[in-house]
Amino acid sequence: MNLELKNTYALVCGSTQGIGKQTAITLANEGVNITLLARNENSLKETLKKLPEGNHNYIVADFSKPEEVELKVNEFITNNHGFHILINNTGGPPSGQIIEATAEQFYRAFNMHLICSHLLAQACLPFMKLEGFGRIINVISTSVKEPIPGLGVSNTIRNAVGNWSKTMSFELAPFGITVNNVLPGFTATSRLDEIVGIKAKKESKTIESMEEEMKQYVPAKRFGKPEETAAAIAFLASKKAGYINGINLPVDGGRTKSL
Repeated sequence: MNLELKNTYALVCGSTQGIGKQTAITLANEGVNITLLARNENSLKETLKKLPEGNHNYIVADFSKPEEVELKVNEFITNNHGFHILINNTGGPPSGQIIEATAEQFYRAFNMHLICSHLLAQACLPFMKLEGFGRIINVISTSVKEPIPGLGVSNTIRNAVGNWSKTMSFELAPFGITVNNVLPGFTATSRLDEIVGIKAKKESKTIESMEEEMKQYVPAKRFGKPEETAAAIAFLASKKAGYINGINLPVDGGRTKSL
């Protein structure tokens, strides 16, 4: 399928590993010009080497510092170009029971996930409106549909992002801009490795046995691949998906039990 994305521009956040990195590669293979955004410049340079030929670039910014993210992205847009596609993606908050979470953990997660996403959307919108085409895709979690035990702060913040996104989808649709959420399930990334490790230690099990146990929760009986989530993101970013707006799309092998 021709996704009609050649010569568009995408800002892909958290793009030096996992789903973010694979999304950058997948979009670049569709002819999209990619700007990577993450805090580690060396990792950004290494990821840049993996992209096919195109007008690719990167921005160094730390999501724990929303003002820095806003400043760096606005500077880039002023000096280079705007973006048709914004992929909001960053690592999830640490695991833990919600009753034990500190106020600081909530503030930090709120800033990294919701405030940064909001500032990035505001920075990208003028160009999207001018072009009459825009895609904002937020990579969040299946916890938007079903809270995940042991991820108290994440469950809370991910739902805040989900409702922010839905509200914005109403406001931006008249401009040819869609806003959607992709909800990865158990996907083979460093984030999943962390969750498996914590669960294994808590239940005094090996990593291998915990992985097998978690796979049994999934009808597909396996963990997802970053490429599978990236493919869903690429479709939502395309012109083919112009009438899909304001949705939560699980990419979880059927694990989420709710509709």
